[in-house]
Amino acid sequence: MIVLGIDPGTATTGYGVLEDIGGKARLIDYGVVRTSSGTNQAIRLLEIHNRIEQVIQCYSPSVLAVEELFFSRNAKTAITVGQARGVVLMTAAERGLVIYEYTPLEVKQAVVGFGNADKRQVQAMVKAILQMKEIPKPDDAADALAVAICHIHAARLAKVRGTQL
Repeated sequence: MIVLGIDPGTATTGYGVLEDIGGKARLIDYGVVRTSSGTNQAIRLLEIHNRIEQVIQCYSPSVLAVEELFFSRNAKTAITVGQARGVVLMTAAERGLVIYEYTPLEVKQAVVGFGNADKRQVQAMVKAILQMKEIPKPDDAADALAVAICHIHAARLAKVRGTQL
């Protein structure tokens, strides 16, 4: 199973592509889609759609894992991130991917084993789990890889329990 993990954002959308080999994650690719703040919002969303479409075409994932939104302060940021997230979900649905959503707490617990882990702890564990030489950069790509790892762990647990995701 190929898993596409996404950390949505309007300025930067992170993606990570992992292969699930018997419950272990193998790194295939990761990166970001960047859009310019001086560009019309609709054009930025179209760029996110087009680039995620390219990633899907290139790697043929069967699953999209995406982080649920969590914002407590800035409503404007929440709205624009929500728009980017919606575009990602629509693109994945359009291509027939099965979509799973995880809370930030679930991602941190799956990757670090601790729901209050900070960003550096998550990045260090992503590096260790995927046997990378360096912490993946930028942060958005590392977060997308963490979401994909979370899905692989959740799928393995579901299989062990004899349940289905």
